[in-house]
Amino acid sequence: MFLINQTAASMCDVVRTELEDLRVAVHTLPCGAEVFDFGVKQLGGLVAGEWLAEICLAGKADVNVLPGDRNIWAGPWVQVTSDEPVIACMAAQYAGWPVKVGEYFAMGSGPMRSKRGREHVLQSLAIQDSSPFAVGVLEADVLPTNEVAEAIAKECQVEPQHLRLLVAPTRSLAGVVQVVARSVETALHKLFELGFPLQAVKSAHGIAPLPPPAKDFVKGIGRTNDAILYGGLVTLYVDADDALIKEIGPKVPSQSSRDFGSPFAEIFKKYNFDFYQVDAGLFSPAEIVFSNLQSGHTYRYGAPRPDLIAKSFT
Repeated sequence: MFLINQTAASMCDVVRTELEDLRVAVHTLPCGAEVFDFGVKQLGGLVAGEWLAEICLAGKADVNVLPGDRNIWAGPWVQVTSDEPVIACMAAQYAGWPVKVGEYFAMGSGPMRSKRGREHVLQSLAIQDSSPFAVGVLEADVLPTNEVAEAIAKECQVEPQHLRLLVAPTRSLAGVVQVVARSVETALHKLFELGFPLQAVKSAHGIAPLPPPAKDFVKGIGRTNDAILYGGLVTLYVDADDALIKEIGPKVPSQSSRDFGSPFAEIFKKYNFDFYQVDAGLFSPAEIVFSNLQSGHTYRYGAPRPDLIAKSFT
């Protein structure tokens, strides 16, 4: 049992005391659920994005905007560091819940997923949360209504007044930060799909370039995906057999996908803007390093593509 939603709810309490500085607003719906606006009607910002990403990770990882490899991208980068990466990313951060209530749609992530518990990855890892709260991040251009909040609370089996929903569009400053903070998450989910035992991953570090927000919806999604697909570098500290790393490692980077090699916006357009037509193997970092605690050996696979980052970000 975990209490990651309890931790995330406590972090929301801190945000509530710093709304003006973070350029974030919060309001309470008739059902009692709280909605935090990180970029729909509010400006939000980079620091708000760090908070948004860390709450999405249930406080199990540190997120920082800082300088990175200027040969790939001269702007800021988003760094994620965790000693509990499986809980942080798979139990919380992974955007595995397409929230649809009436005409409302948002990609749902954050620790509220562990309260719902319907995803295969959660069931496989036997992840459950006994706390009375549910805290989620909604990637959407519109704030959720009372009806939406009640439906989410019901799915999570919590009282609506114990629900916290944090909302930011992909194209907002905070939204861009929280999406690009998924470098480690994409690596772990790819490993899960490849059959690598996630329990072997003990610590993780990831970094990816932070693109400028785009006004165009497709270009905005393209840039945030390209940041990880063509610029993301993830280092995993694992306790596993070298033979297993050598077998699975080359399949992890985005370059192993048939769709690798073009800006994501172009790939998305090619498939008539249907995410489910894009090769699922594409959604992983450009480069991954396995540092094996069992053997002391290190293995590196993949490589960044500065040319595609430049094409996408300008």
